[in-house]
Amino acid sequence: MSTAKTGYPDLHDHLDTLKSRGLLQEIDHPIDKDSELHPLVRWQFVGGMDEAERKAFLFTNIVNAQGRKYDIPVVVGALAANREIYSVGMGSSVEEIQARWDHALANPIPPKLVSDAECQEVVYEGADLLGEGRGLDMLPIPISTPGFDSAPTLTATNVITVDPETGVQNMGTYRCALKASDRLVVRMATRVGGAGGYLHYQAWKKAGHKTMPCAIVLGCPPYVAFMGPQKLPIGMDEFDVAGGLAGVPIEVVQARTVNLRVPAQSEIVIEGQIDLEFLEPEAPFGESHGHVALEEFNLPMKITAITHRFKPVIPSYISQVAPSESSVIKRVAYEPLFLAHLRNALGIKGVKKVSLHEPLTGLLRVTIITFEKNTPKTEIWRALYGSAFFKGDCGKICIAVNEDIDPDNADALLWAMAYRMNPVADVRTLDHRGQGHGPKRENDGEEDSTLLMDATMKGDMPPLALPTKDYMERSKAIWEQLGLPKLRPQAPWFGYSLGDWLPQWDASALRAATGRYLENGEISLAQQRNDVKAESKFRPDAV
Repeated sequence: MSTAKTGYPDLHDHLDTLKSRGLLQEIDHPIDKDSELHPLVRWQFVGGMDEAERKAFLFTNIVNAQGRKYDIPVVVGALAANREIYSVGMGSSVEEIQARWDHALANPIPPKLVSDAECQEVVYEGADLLGEGRGLDMLPIPISTPGFDSAPTLTATNVITVDPETGVQNMGTYRCALKASDRLVVRMATRVGGAGGYLHYQAWKKAGHKTMPCAIVLGCPPYVAFMGPQKLPIGMDEFDVAGGLAGVPIEVVQARTVNLRVPAQSEIVIEGQIDLEFLEPEAPFGESHGHVALEEFNLPMKITAITHRFKPVIPSYISQVAPSESSVIKRVAYEPLFLAHLRNALGIKGVKKVSLHEPLTGLLRVTIITFEKNTPKTEIWRALYGSAFFKGDCGKICIAVNEDIDPDNADALLWAMAYRMNPVADVRTLDHRGQGHGPKRENDGEEDSTLLMDATMKGDMPPLALPTKDYMERSKAIWEQLGLPKLRPQAPWFGYSLGDWLPQWDASALRAATGRYLENGEISLAQQRNDVKAESKFRPDAV
């Protein structure tokens, strides 16, 4: 086991621990990766199950709609199907997680370069990457939102790039849509301030390069995997912080075909060059803000190598409509950050806890602050303003409540607002706010605003990002056939159009869900352009 060798667990060690604690559900039944896999796991988020009942799902008998069988297992929910699973990966209790992050940030440990690595036990280059069943097409990458998504998409990624001037690497979690056996398209966020990978993209382009080296890592050791979704300061090397979490240096190895360092104990590494001249349509894809992200121009990547360990496991995130694995990862990390900011940085008295509303809103839109009874009004308003401005993409609606109000109970919140709030005196609005992460994006130039409420004692949109009804019903039948826990469906449990959807996207989603996503890649290849910016809107009805 890697723990004995390195001092920290790899993904296989982590799965063994989950299994020993009854947190891993192994599925040997044949499962279609394109139309059944994600919908099956989705049921534990929309089936009325308590969070504690959720598990990681390990699929060992994977097929596609055309009957192809895959010999690589896929695991979903292994990092954060619930808080307990997240805490296993962190090697601590849930209550200790924030202290672990604080210590790691204050005490980073640089990585250790090694020459012999598990992630390079099997190597594919050149002709081995070309053709059906080879390269990317040999990997059992699931469709995340069948009925809407146009391609299998890498979700549980640690995408590594490097600053061309400083040599400092960045590792972010970005979605990557498969387009051909040797090509995919990466969506690196262009949020306010810029994601680290996209800042590198801009720097390489400005320097006159034609391509940018990139490595997409699947199945990092948990301490490293947690770095991708975590929002660290720009310019901080995530390997150093991961070492701080582990208490020992993280082992890294030089990639085979690009000048980047990758985690030695990772499962699979996809190496390649991102095109700095052309952009290609990517998506639709069900996003973590709970709506389907429609087609945009994003970054094509030509694959130069795929390496993996013997008997690898591919991780995939459940994201889309919250609650999800993605929202659990963020919630466990963000809530203590908000509380520490209000209590320690701002010195506000009476704050008991901060809760980020999870179902449907996905943590970024609604913040509930719980106060002790009789907390002075000045402290309540300082906390409301403080939470609204703590993170640029959080805090559209901030509500103050007392300890008798369960922040996860919407009925209780409405009760507090109805009987403990005078709208004239207890409501403030803040203008000139950015849109943040959501179906309305900041690059459209549309402003947003913030609503603050003291409750101590509000056109067409992309579809709801859940698999469509037929796929969910199909997977529900499998769920019941497998004898899994009784479902308690809670609306909404399937995706449906909210107006902004085209027949062309229905057609591409059907091709993807029936194992024919490569046809979509051929279509989008013909639509590559060199006269647009990344994430420029693309509508096939306007072509």
